[in-house]
Amino acid sequence: MTDLQAHLLVVDDDERIRGLLQKFLIRNGFLVTTARTADQARRLMTGLEFDLLVLDVMMPGEDGISFTREIRARLATPILLLTARGEASNRIEGLEAGADDYLVKPFEPKELLLRINAILRRVPQVRPTETVPKLLNLGAVRYDPDRGELWRGAELIRLTATEAQLMRIFAAAPGVAVPRERLTGDMPREPGGGQERAVDVQITRLRRKIEDDPRQPRYLQTVRGEGYMLQPD
Repeated sequence: MTDLQAHLLVVDDDERIRGLLQKFLIRNGFLVTTARTADQARRLMTGLEFDLLVLDVMMPGEDGISFTREIRARLATPILLLTARGEASNRIEGLEAGADDYLVKPFEPKELLLRINAILRRVPQVRPTETVPKLLNLGAVRYDPDRGELWRGAELIRLTATEAQLMRIFAAAPGVAVPRERLTGDMPREPGGGQERAVDVQITRLRRKIEDDPRQPRYLQTVRGEGYMLQPD
C-alpha cells in the first residue's frame, strides 16, 4: 500500500458492531464506509473502489459466503470474513469462497487491525536486486511480474491479494521449490495445521486459474517434502 489512507467497507447487519468497528478503524488511520446488507454493499461498490472488505458471514438475506463468491468472480478486492463459527470446516469454506482471511467472533480489535494490515501488505513490491523475467509463460496463461498481472489471451485473470502475493514469490524463483513456511507469510497462525491447510486452499485456487487440468498440475507443481514450485515453459 502507499501512504494514502486505505478505504475499507465494513458490512455487518448489527448496527452496534458496525459503529464500533468504524470508529476503531478510523482512529487507526483508515477511511471507512459501512453497509448493513450485502445488497447495500453491492450498491456502494458500483460507485466506490475499496481497498479491503470486512464482511460478516451471518447476515439476513444473502450471507457473507455467497456474497464473497460473487465478489471474487469479478473483483480481486481483499476480503476479511467475520463469523461466530470457528470450526476448521467453516474457515476452509470461507477461504474456498475467495476470502483472504477469516476472523472468529468475539475478537480483540487489535487482532482485527493486525489482520487487516497483514492483508494489505500481501502484495509486496519486487526488490530491485531480484532478477525476474519480464514475462512468464504458463501454457495459455502468461504472468507479468512487473505488473503482478495474470493473463489468458486478452483476458485479465483477477487475483486476490493472497494469490498475487504467492505469484510474486513463485515468479521471483521460477523452477525452484518454495518451502511452505515462506508461503504462509503473513497468514494467521492456526492450531492443528490450519495455516498449512489454508496455503493448500490458496494453491488449489491458483491452479484453477493457471492449469488446463488443475488435478494434474503442469505449471504449479507440488515438490514432495519441499513445498511448491512454479515451472514456466
